[in-house]
Amino acid sequence: MVKSLILMLSWTAIFEVAAAQNDTEPIVLEGKCLVVCDSNPATDWKASSSPLGISVRAANSKVAFSAVRSNNHEPSEMSNKTRIIYFDQVLVNIGNYFTFESVFLSPRKGVYSFNFHVIKVYQSQTIQVNLMLNGKPVISAFAGDKDVTREAATNGVLLYLEKEDKVYLKLEKGNLVGGWQYSTFSGFLVFPL
Repeated sequence: MVKSLILMLSWTAIFEVAAAQNDTEPIVLEGKCLVVCDSNPATDWKASSSPLGISVRAANSKVAFSAVRSNNHEPSEMSNKTRIIYFDQVLVNIGNYFTFESVFLSPRKGVYSFNFHVIKVYQSQTIQVNLMLNGKPVISAFAGDKDVTREAATNGVLLYLEKEDKVYLKLEKGNLVGGWQYSTFSGFLVFPL
């Protein structure tokens, strides 16, 4: 009789769980299991981070930066050697992943968006600015009209980054003489992977 009662209770519990799943009611489980449901699950489970299409956002998924050249100052001796474009004023640095050296250090694997606008003050040479990923150019932008007082080399891209990848701007062609006030460099985490 005790075995019948236990079997009956087990069957009732299984039936109630199945009914709850069919009615999309939350299932309460005891122990160390947590079920997280997404009200808008991914339609293609292969493209999501799990086979259930569950999306869980970690607290450290908020990553964004935006920096600007606030003055027409000459480059330092170091920036002339490395050709890294230095930004002296950080407007936004959520997560603190944009360094004082004007390098973004990826905190986690994910898809990131970057854009830049580098102002060329009137000079006779063309400039080429590269967005660099771990020392290799990914995209470039050019400004070279000799008759324009100010011109911008501008571009944007989505990149798949691994944890600790480094992204920065490098002046590939031309020079930093004459300022570059109002130049900007921004980026943010679109979604973690």
